[in-house]
Amino acid sequence: MAVVRWAPTLASVRTHFERHRSTRSGWLRAAVLGADDGLVSTAALLVGVTASGATKNAILTAGVAALSAGAMAMAIGEYVSVSAQADTEAADRSREEQELATDPRAEFQELVSIYRDRGLSAELATDVAAALQARDPLTAHLRDELGHTEATKARPIQAGGASAASFAAGATIPLITAALSPAGPRSIVIAGITLVALCVLGVLGAAIGGAPRLRGALRVGIGGALALAVTYGVGSLFGSST
Repeated sequence: MAVVRWAPTLASVRTHFERHRSTRSGWLRAAVLGADDGLVSTAALLVGVTASGATKNAILTAGVAALSAGAMAMAIGEYVSVSAQADTEAADRSREEQELATDPRAEFQELVSIYRDRGLSAELATDVAAALQARDPLTAHLRDELGHTEATKARPIQAGGASAASFAAGATIPLITAALSPAGPRSIVIAGITLVALCVLGVLGAAIGGAPRLRGALRVGIGGALALAVTYGVGSLFGSST
């Protein structure tokens, strides 16, 4: 039986293109976290305030305050945390630049060792390391030694903006629901709409990230239900005691 071997051609290399989901990891994580936090925290607050017997005006005032404060807090928190990551990456980059300038031979051998650990022969690992060291040694060391790539690069402004915008979008859903729902079943309506929105968010996040959609819906839906139940209990307790 003849074995057919495929050899890459220049045309196939030029036309083949793949879009990987890892390039979305920075903004996707921040956006999903922000939307989930906006939905859960605002809805939980509104359910708790509603259960306490507050007026509609007080409920909406609390909701708008939660949306505004939460969006700002998410933006600042995400920006600060991702900035710390960016600072660490910059420090690693500076250190690699210094090591390449002071001891390029040791850095070259480090690359050879990395490629040998990945399965290349000693000769091929040396050739690859030599080619990369001659072309762009800093990028080679950042990528293969530290795992720093353009796709994983920390982007504080992008993360902060995505978190703030998604938090506001998520918080808007229970806030509008509270404004439009009747006084009697308001808590139930807010909780129901919020849980549906959380499940939809879980499905969307899983679809974009390439994960199982049912699992994505369940993990945010169950967590949101617990938060709503706790705040409803707290609101009912304090409302009945005043």
